[in-house]
Amino acid sequence: MTITTPITREVIQQLRVGDKITICGPIYTGRDAVLPKLVALKESGGGEDIPLEGSVVFHTAVSPAGVGPTSSNKLEIESSIGPLSKLGVRIHLGKGKLSEETVRLLDQNDSIYAVIPPVTALLESQIRSRRVVAYPEEGMEALHELQVEGFTAIVAAAHGESIYK
Repeated sequence: MTITTPITREVIQQLRVGDKITICGPIYTGRDAVLPKLVALKESGGGEDIPLEGSVVFHTAVSPAGVGPTSSNKLEIESSIGPLSKLGVRIHLGKGKLSEETVRLLDQNDSIYAVIPPVTALLESQIRSRRVVAYPEEGMEALHELQVEGFTAIVAAAHGESIYK
């Protein structure tokens, strides 16, 4: 299924664990340093210029060599998934197993988690543009907006189910 951002809750409700999805449109990137800052910013009422409703967050850093998923179950990343889902993020992209609690939080907030195999060069070829939108002091781990075309991922957790069970 091809999904274009921003993503509606209705689209998320159609997806099942194991589905192959292709994502088009702007997505955000973040890792351990940025995602907790983004949660704090949004919860304090800031970040109006970073619309999260219907968005995708890819757990990665952006470097000249390309992008590749980082482990989503790192404490700082996984602990941001629930709050970001509540703030409107519909798809979290990364790699690795999430806790049952995080899978439950995804379900409660009409969000899903999808995994991307670490294929940096392929993903780089599908990025049409990039820009830093927040936290430039974090270098390649800053919050970026990527314009992507044809990002493919696999749904790994949806509606209380996980491929890792």
